[in-house]
Amino acid sequence: MTDDFGVDLDEVYALLDRADVLVVRFHMIPKRLLADFRTRPGVAPLVQVVPPAESIEDRFKSIRRLRPEFPAPEKVMSFNWPRSMEVLLTSGVWQRLVDRVSALGGDEARDECGRAMEALLAEERLEVMGAIRGANHYRTLWERQRA
Repeated sequence: MTDDFGVDLDEVYALLDRADVLVVRFHMIPKRLLADFRTRPGVAPLVQVVPPAESIEDRFKSIRRLRPEFPAPEKVMSFNWPRSMEVLLTSGVWQRLVDRVSALGGDEARDECGRAMEALLAEERLEVMGAIRGANHYRTLWERQRA
């Protein structure tokens, strides 16, 4: 199932179904999606857009800061998403994540997923606009004439 999406969707679905803590890395944007599916009474799962970590130790520290109610996770699973946010939505991957989070945390958790996707879409739009304008680490095919 890699032809259309650049990833094996069956493997991604299996990861979404079994991970306690998951980080999704994106091709187009430096931000990451952190999904911590761990729950306990009064504590819902967490879905949040986070900055990239400098190291795996850094990621574990950031999870501990975000989730002080829980011990450090035994492991953090991750995968690269090589396509756009639109493809994440249409592939069924996003819905699989939302369904799991909602089953664990209800409407509030579903709303948190919506806010995370809005943030990811905004980040992607900014990156695309930067690429078009030649901002930061991009170069346009044309260069401005200097006077």
